[in-house]
Amino acid sequence: MSGSFDKVDLEAGWQQQLAAEFDQEYMQHLDAFLTQQQQGKTIYPPEEDRFNAFKYTPFDEVNVVILGQDPYHGPGQAHGLCFSVPDGIKPPPSLKNIFKEIHRDLGLPIATNGCLTSWAKQGVLLLNSVMTVEQASAGSHQKQGWELFTDSVIQRLNEHKEGVVFLLWGSYAHKKGQFIDESRHKVLRAVHPSPLSAHRGFLGCGHFGEANAYLKSIGKEPVDWSLPAEESMQLSIF
Repeated sequence: MSGSFDKVDLEAGWQQQLAAEFDQEYMQHLDAFLTQQQQGKTIYPPEEDRFNAFKYTPFDEVNVVILGQDPYHGPGQAHGLCFSVPDGIKPPPSLKNIFKEIHRDLGLPIATNGCLTSWAKQGVLLLNSVMTVEQASAGSHQKQGWELFTDSVIQRLNEHKEGVVFLLWGSYAHKKGQFIDESRHKVLRAVHPSPLSAHRGFLGCGHFGEANAYLKSIGKEPVDWSLPAEESMQLSIF
């Protein structure tokens, strides 16, 4: 590895699955692109956080995959887990809608803390299809190689795991479904939780309860989707 990927230290299971990807021509192109972009531009998430999804969720422990598009592009928001923000950062609109659906589906309090690391540590891989972005420029790092890398991630999970729940929200995520054998895994599809589309089927999808029901049916532990909430805030985001 070289350049932007010098400091990538993948968890052992992911290292076994993905190490060869870093030698591929497309990843060398991506490495050069990122190295160039980092000269004078602000790129999110910070370099040390870009592979956090793999750090927090070892390959052997993946039971659920939530697929995002690309990272948040505002200061302090992106930290390498899709839809998640660090402690102390206000949850963005899509994440608020995720919390609304968890409340509707499972009756859990609406979270006010948008950090989803507790999900990641329970086997929920929070993966963005494109893993970097330029500040204030949504989609700016698309078609540079990240999509091929995350396609490979999905393919390896499909081939080497059994009984993974894939939550695919929005048409961009739905395209990744082509790599998934639905006779061996559970695929749940809905529109994106963005305010532009959430009321067309994300709110009411029931994915969180359905994911847990499936996991329990095959003898796996359900996910505790609860997150810290303040009583006074529970209804204020509706």
